[in-house]
Amino acid sequence: MAIQVAKHFQTEIISADSRQFYRGLDIGTAKATAAEQAEVKHHFIDFQDITQDYSIGDFERDALFLLDKIFEKNDFAIMVGGSGMYIRALCEGLDSFPEVSEEIRENLEKWHQEFGLEYLQNLLKEQDEESYNSLDIQNPNRVKRALGVCLAAEKPFSFYKNQPKQARKFSPIYIALDLPRAVLYDRINRRVDAMISEGLENEARLFFPFKEKNALQTVGYQEFFDYFEKKISFDRAIELIKQHSRNYAKRQLTWFRNQSNFRFFSPLNVEDIIAYINSSK
Repeated sequence: MAIQVAKHFQTEIISADSRQFYRGLDIGTAKATAAEQAEVKHHFIDFQDITQDYSIGDFERDALFLLDKIFEKNDFAIMVGGSGMYIRALCEGLDSFPEVSEEIRENLEKWHQEFGLEYLQNLLKEQDEESYNSLDIQNPNRVKRALGVCLAAEKPFSFYKNQPKQARKFSPIYIALDLPRAVLYDRINRRVDAMISEGLENEARLFFPFKEKNALQTVGYQEFFDYFEKKISFDRAIELIKQHSRNYAKRQLTWFRNQSNFRFFSPLNVEDIIAYINSSK
């Protein structure tokens, strides 16, 4: 859908999928194929090594610089991907948070390993109930990030959110895609089967030595890592990839529905999407 829209407006695509930044994470992140990328110029795909750290702040800075270049020759740029915080960072700006010390980060990681995610969730609830109720608390990285700020600043993470930010030189038009739940879940299951056929197991095995990296705390890789460590069977790994993908899709849709500025469309209604963009400019 994004490729069709980009071709209509004769513009370029920015990936806001934070896992597609990394070279080699191809099957598990369902990157646009070489043929698809040949149709429209894509940015922020395959430009980082797994050993490199690339933060959301780095993305905001680099993507703003790129947009300035695109807007010199075109009125539109298409950003596509499901990493909601990266979309918000580029379109609205990042909140500014206090620095979290390495000691606090190490303690949080230790607590996570020793006591589990539920312990961190309860600690966040004690420190900042507003963030506990608004964040994706099933995501350990989000929980640790919020907790880290609470402990470093001795103020709630939510205190630092929604502060005034630098104005953007462009006007975002927010579009979200949705399908009937049964259709979506069937597509997810079939996509996982296709990923297995394409060699996801071998791709995961290649990156197993880097399993602690944030980019690999991802559905499709984590389940295979458990299989490699003989915690689960191969069949159970496939079953969990499908289940966790469905769970993740549900959480994504909930997040986007909670953003009041998104307009929902079927991905099949490209003409309606183009008309909506034209009416919003």
